[in-house]
Amino acid sequence: MCMKSEYMFLTMVIPGLSNPKRLIDVYLQPLIVELLRLWHVGVRTQDHATNQAFMRAALMWTVNDLPAYGMVSGWSTAGIMGCPICMDDTSAFHLQHGRKACYFNCHRRFLPQDHPYRRNKKAFIKNRQERNIARPRLTGEEIRVRVEEYSSAIKQPLIHPPGYGTDHKWTKKSIFWDLTTTHLIRYNLDVMHIEKNVFDNIFNTVMDIKGKSKDNLNA
Repeated sequence: MCMKSEYMFLTMVIPGLSNPKRLIDVYLQPLIVELLRLWHVGVRTQDHATNQAFMRAALMWTVNDLPAYGMVSGWSTAGIMGCPICMDDTSAFHLQHGRKACYFNCHRRFLPQDHPYRRNKKAFIKNRQERNIARPRLTGEEIRVRVEEYSSAIKQPLIHPPGYGTDHKWTKKSIFWDLTTTHLIRYNLDVMHIEKNVFDNIFNTVMDIKGKSKDNLNA
């Protein structure tokens, strides 16, 4: 699609060495306008099966890696509140020396209460059982209520919403909320990129690749 003249702007989303991050909404404005027209007005298209002329379209989902997830959804995926499912209800922590965000042991609270992993004191954090229960995943309507108070990246391109980094990780009100169906849309993670990143980290550490191994003094 980006090779067609009317969509050539899509090839310029990353104009240099760095990506636009939260300002990607500026580039997505023409796409949102087109999606709104396809949903509310439609485009005259001939259907030979019914001999009618009609077509309406809607965005059903997006597929992206984790950093892109943060750009399109408006929830930053970096740091200890980077999980887009747990959001502000997270048990992640910073490593004592490396200061990197660590999600080790966070998954146990999603398990059934009688699961043996919850009582395991050796395989996870030493001498600690997991008794907490994860909060139910927020619905699209619940998220809409949360982001309504924030400004878009187009209106306030350089300002994060109040409470960013302490109470939440919303960087903006995503432009996708202009669409009628956004509360139904799911931002899907691209398994290919995630698997590659996990493999690279494990391989580089096991093979002790200089400059890429995670087994260093900060670990």
